Amino acid sequence: MSNPRRMITLGIETSCDETAAALLDGPSVLASEIYTQQTHAAYGGVVPEMASRAHLKKIGVVCRAVYDRAGIRPQQTDLVAVTDSPGLAGALLVGIGFGLGMHTGYGMPITGVNHLDGHIHSALLEHPDLSPPFLSLVVSGGHTALYAVRNMGRYECLGKTVDDAAGEAFDKVGKLLGFSYPAGRAIEEEAARARPGGGLKFPIARLSTSGPGFSFSGLKTAVRYFIQSKGAAYVNDHRPEICHAFQEAVVGSLLLNSRTAAGQTGIGRIAVVGGVACNGRLRRAFGDAFGANAIFPSPNYCTDNAAMIARAGFECFKRNELRRPSMDPVGGI
Repeated sequence: MSNPRRMITLGIETSCDETAAALLDGPSVLASEIYTQQTHAAYGGVVPEMASRAHLKKIGVVCRAVYDRAGIRPQQTDLVAVTDSPGLAGALLVGIGFGLGMHTGYGMPITGVNHLDGHIHSALLEHPDLSPPFLSLVVSGGHTALYAVRNMGRYECLGKTVDDAAGEAFDKVGKLLGFSYPAGRAIEEEAARARPGGGLKFPIARLSTSGPGFSFSGLKTAVRYFIQSKGAAYVNDHRPEICHAFQEAVVGSLLLNSRTAAGQTGIGRIAVVGGVACNGRLRRAFGDAFGANAIFPSPNYCTDNAAMIARAGFECFKRNELRRPSMDPVGGI
């Protein structure tokens, strides 16, 4: 005998260059689809107008795919949760417009979800027993910030980057080293080939504030000057060692500030979320430092996805805090 249906939530994510949709039954994922736009690699970064046009072509496709996979009809949906901030303005509008169309056409409730709130909720997709208090390190191509999560939906920002995000630094350094966009995985794979005992190190920025804060612009500049001083022949021969030293500096900064936050707040559990949380070296370092108290989503839930948006929307519904989507490209939490 099948379990009674609890609540079907459609999640929609179009904040950058992933067109994503997901269906949740209560807190459980029924289906998740992500279309990643590949055309931006030729330009070394996301081209906003191209991203918006691709979303227009694919949003209906990915939504239909999750309904087909779950065996559910659109009119059975109980809630639509759509990313409305932050992100690329045109890209956000595509998802919001589609969600509002579902809301109007089928008469179902809708709520806007902050993209960062979605990332924080991504930790709950596979760890449903995770409950506050815990720390959340959101580390991605566009964001690097530490939050104290004392209640879901209510966060205290303990520190954030003052310039580049960690993922942005990976992409910029990757470009310096000749890797295509996005460069995070290529740098990680190249770093794994580094010869032991090289001794190459890059600086970890330490801000003057007493709390945990991040800066990666100086690290990027240090790598650029180092490459320029050594020349092409050296770089070609020592690319793995350069990647290893850069990666160690990024991971070191993230870990240092996370341990500082844990000490200041007395909160020993940390969920590391966002695209950079896919990095294997980062996962090992936090596992060594925090043990079982370091929580990571699976890689497919670290990168931008709609399951996390649906999960955040589901929690908003339970708290009776639904809000009409309102596009805000720079909105924080």
